Amino acid sequence: MVVLQIKNTKAFMNTLLRGSDFDEFLLEEAVIKTGNSYTIDGHVNKEFYGDLIADEAPYDLSKWVDIKNVCFELIKGKHTPLGFKFVMQVKPEHTTALLQKKASALTSNDVAFVINVKFADGITTITSASAIKTFSLDKSYEQIWDDAFKRFLTAHEIEFEEL
Repeated sequence: MVVLQIKNTKAFMNTLLRGSDFDEFLLEEAVIKTGNSYTIDGHVNKEFYGDLIADEAPYDLSKWVDIKNVCFELIKGKHTPLGFKFVMQVKPEHTTALLQKKASALTSNDVAFVINVKFADGITTITSASAIKTFSLDKSYEQIWDDAFKRFLTAHEIEFEEL
């Protein structure tokens, strides 16, 4: 787990909510505090899609690309939000590919890679985390994800400071 402070919140928010850099993530939860508080549960209600489930909702969580405009509409306005939190996961196929690239025996069936994006008191932080679903003495997956996420931010020109 690593905690990173974003150096330019305005530029980051534009990237997160208007850009495509985070579109490959899945949303687990969004909590937005403005004049009201809003909570979005990113778990897909698969019964809503009926027979179209494989095409319309291939994941248990909503794709960020499908939800980010809703979050943007809740956040935009004259006033800075009081705060927000987004809990996002890496798509399973990307998790498995990253683990395989680093010669790990684990897959997305064993571990989920997560980021927690939080804005409070004018400061934006991102915490990377790994959720292990099985027992493993090998903890290298944590370092694999932390390093990969920092490379992701750097590649997308998002400036950060490790706390």
